[in-house]
Amino acid sequence: MHVAALYDIHGMPWALEAVLEEVEADEIVIGGDVVDGPCVEETYELVCSLGATFVRGNAEDEDPRTSSLPLTAELDGVVYCHATPADNTLMTTAATPDEEFVRLFGDRGTFVIGHTHHQFDRRVGDLRVVNAGSIGMPYEGEVAAFWALVVDGEPQLRKTPIDVGQAVAAIRATDWAGGSDFIAENLLVAPSRDDAIAHFERLRRESADR
Repeated sequence: MHVAALYDIHGMPWALEAVLEEVEADEIVIGGDVVDGPCVEETYELVCSLGATFVRGNAEDEDPRTSSLPLTAELDGVVYCHATPADNTLMTTAATPDEEFVRLFGDRGTFVIGHTHHQFDRRVGDLRVVNAGSIGMPYEGEVAAFWALVVDGEPQLRKTPIDVGQAVAAIRATDWAGGSDFIAENLLVAPSRDDAIAHFERLRRESADR
């Protein structure tokens, strides 16, 4: 079975459309955080047209259309969730200690997650946690759409170019209040992967200390 794991679209239908042109899969999993960003309604309609399996991200928690969606889905032996199986807000990164992954996910199995907007593939013994990356707001040092294809239970990290000029022009044509900042911070520059990891690790440690 081929499963396309499409996470953290964040209201960017132009990035999602670019990925869909490349996707050849038996199933699609939408990994949450769709209903936040520059063009939520169009993105939501596109996602609903796919017949996809949808797990709930933290952006969906307060949206009446999506707040009852499940936190997890399992396909072909792989568990898909936004952040962790029990909580869609907890953070893990490429730098998170091994013991924290075991605490959050257990000591075995394959999990595909998102939430922290950068791809990684972590193995701790019989446990494997793969971050599919973000389609609409990646923190990878490159402006593109990042996702994963899971082939017979084996995750493969993928990247798709997007038309940045098209996205910038389309966002500027909306009345979204955050448009200018989003363009400046996520499209005209590529957010730093290292800075994002350091930021999320700091937040993770602060949360653990509370």
